[in-house]
Amino acid sequence: MSSALTAETRAQLRESAAQCARSATTDPAALTALRRSGVLATAVPHRYGGQGGDGAEVNRVVADLASVNPSLAIIAFQHFAVTARIAEWGAPEQQERLLPGLADGSLLAASAWSEPNAGAAKQNVSSAGVLREDGTWVLNGAKSFATGAGVADLYLVLVRTRTGSEESVRGHYGAPDQSFFLVEAGNPGLRPDTGPVLAGMRGSATGLIELVECAVPDRDRVGPLGHAAEIIAGVRRTGATLGAVALGIAQEAVQVAEEHAERRGLLELDTVRHRLVELWVQLEAVRAVVALAGARTSSDPGSTTLRSKLFATESAERICSEVARMVSSAGYVADHPVVRMLADVRGVAMMGPTSDLCRTLLAAEWQR
Repeated sequence: MSSALTAETRAQLRESAAQCARSATTDPAALTALRRSGVLATAVPHRYGGQGGDGAEVNRVVADLASVNPSLAIIAFQHFAVTARIAEWGAPEQQERLLPGLADGSLLAASAWSEPNAGAAKQNVSSAGVLREDGTWVLNGAKSFATGAGVADLYLVLVRTRTGSEESVRGHYGAPDQSFFLVEAGNPGLRPDTGPVLAGMRGSATGLIELVECAVPDRDRVGPLGHAAEIIAGVRRTGATLGAVALGIAQEAVQVAEEHAERRGLLELDTVRHRLVELWVQLEAVRAVVALAGARTSSDPGSTTLRSKLFATESAERICSEVARMVSSAGYVADHPVVRMLADVRGVAMMGPTSDLCRTLLAAEWQR
């Protein structure tokens, strides 16, 4: 596949990550570079101009992006997640209309699921869609921590749709009366706000989405009514994992440690070499568990994906913390790369499914 970043793009995105960490804003030039890079086509089927990549390929691309710019990696991951839902659950007309743009970068997709006080499992979502007599839906509600808010062209929104006629599928993530809708950025009822300043992932445009009498046609519904939980579970089974973001960050952190040791002439010391070996071993364990998720060879791919997210994120945080100790006082300077990496990898733990929700879902599977 031709989804590798060029050296020039990698340098641009790495510099952008440092700038965004200082300014707490999204870099339009970096977003343009992402759109033009070709990587957004990764998860789009070949017949729509994409690269037909599976979960393993998505993980590879996301990890590569995260090694230079974790914020853009998160934006890309959400783009791939929405693409996968349209490719699997979208109506033929929907696929013909949207997937080519999602492949060539003219459309950037984002998810808007989380809400204040709704809980990580999304079972108490209060945003609602009401079906009007003319066949359109009117969506109202507020979404929080939507990555790509204000920069995406297309949002996949999770709302309650109680019509009394849909066949519902219960799941641990989501509720049986929830459905997905696609809302275009130009819709007057969609109001993004990137006001919150995050500790990490500061270039990810993670903010709020308000839905105010947001009218969408029924053709923009993704999948059957009331089947949101089933759709979410199905995507986990593809093996695409946020653990890939953590992997990319950990790779970059280990490289920082190696460069620091070499620059300071510390490689002559056994203690330093041993610490580097330990970092390499931890990094290989993260790489292996992310690869296992993408391979989908286990009897329960969905649970493997959850485990990979949990293990990779927590291991990557330990790696970044150890690197911060290795670079000594430099690791306490606000502008040092390892400070940004540590903040970014902690952010991955709070992205859906959060690490705590991963534990809850896995415990429920084990109990059954």
